[in-house]
Amino acid sequence: MPQTEKDTLRKDVVRTGRKFDQVLQGAREVFMADGFAAASVDDIARAAGVSKATLYSYFPDKRLLFIEVARDACRRQAEAALDLTDINAPPRDVLTQAALQLTTIITAEFSQRIFRICVAEVDRFPELGQAFYESGPMLGRDRISQYLKHAVSRGDLAIDDIAMAADQFTELCKAELFMRAVFGIQSQFSEAERARVAHAAVDMFLARYSA
Repeated sequence: MPQTEKDTLRKDVVRTGRKFDQVLQGAREVFMADGFAAASVDDIARAAGVSKATLYSYFPDKRLLFIEVARDACRRQAEAALDLTDINAPPRDVLTQAALQLTTIITAEFSQRIFRICVAEVDRFPELGQAFYESGPMLGRDRISQYLKHAVSRGDLAIDDIAMAADQFTELCKAELFMRAVFGIQSQFSEAERARVAHAAVDMFLARYSA
């Protein structure tokens, strides 16, 4: 990539004003529907309800606009990350709460769309893959790990490798759901379907690690 383009991508964007919000919303809709390569500036301007001149005044490069949309999506994902409110409750209660949240996040339409885009564009924008992982999967993993350490210190769980156990728990919560969602086999999941997987994940995890 030419140095001038790199510099363009690194410029800070003024993230204020109604027009900016319109541009970001329009771009989000188009990128989520079409991906980066197929998205056109004309379509983005039309979806945002602004002129191309206004769009270019904020984002002179489509790459810069895509990166801003992806960063905003990662921020939204981080806000939806696990919230383990009562870590002093019994492991089954805390882990069930976490599993129910995870199955909901995993099957959410927004999560699936941003996951597909980041995977599709990771060669073009490797920094997006890292940003997506750090704002979502890694954040959730860290929160589960913190609880597991707490439960081990209280003698409720017996775990030698906390990080591995946290990853295992997350993968258990994907059973029957993630692959069906990511390949488009199923787009809507009922509360009962998510709860079935969540409770089975907790049962399996405690069968291995309960003290």
